[in-house]
Amino acid sequence: MPERFFAGGCARVYRAAEQLTLLYGPRACGKTSLLFQFAINCAAESGRDVVYVCNKQRMEFKPPFVSQGVDPALPILGSIQMKYVEDDHEIKKYFAAFHLHDIFPAAVVIDDFGDFFNKGKSQHIYPQRNNTAMVRLLALCQDAISHANSMLQPSGSCKLLLSDTHKGQIPRFLFIYKRWIQSIFIIEGDGIGPFLLKNMASPGNLSTRMRTAKYSLSSQLLVLEEMAEE
Repeated sequence: MPERFFAGGCARVYRAAEQLTLLYGPRACGKTSLLFQFAINCAAESGRDVVYVCNKQRMEFKPPFVSQGVDPALPILGSIQMKYVEDDHEIKKYFAAFHLHDIFPAAVVIDDFGDFFNKGKSQHIYPQRNNTAMVRLLALCQDAISHANSMLQPSGSCKLLLSDTHKGQIPRFLFIYKRWIQSIFIIEGDGIGPFLLKNMASPGNLSTRMRTAKYSLSSQLLVLEEMAEE
């Protein structure tokens, strides 16, 4: 449900398929702000840390907006552990050693996942290399999260949330993501706002009533305007 991305929302998952989630949307639609609020919700509910993986320069240049009504000095923000990486190889190293954790995080959030594969001079000459690298890393991520959940059950869980950016009419890498991730949220908007956040229906949940969140980015705040049921 889209509530998990806003203040006061529940980040708890009820199906194994929801342990891996993708947030897809155009540029400048507040994806980082939504991810950060999701991380706050996870940390608050679980009492455990959340690992937030991102590019340091990008995060410092454009930090996330807090949700309306959330105090930027909230103590729970100390439970969000920032991990700065430059490319997909550094993410691979992190998940390759994931099973060595003494305490697993409540969630791992990776901002702009697809951009980490666009490094290097050969990206435009051999684009299929990016596809292969992404498939291998998604498989590694899935194995790592599954292992963490097998160790944490039945009292806890570990989730993985990725974000990626629309570039053009057809979302990049979507055909790959659908193979590994069943819970996919799509953001619709023109870059100005307001935006619509909805869950992409999958064959396994067509009978489920879907909810759509209407939100905006105003005065450096993430503002939930309306939550509607379809």
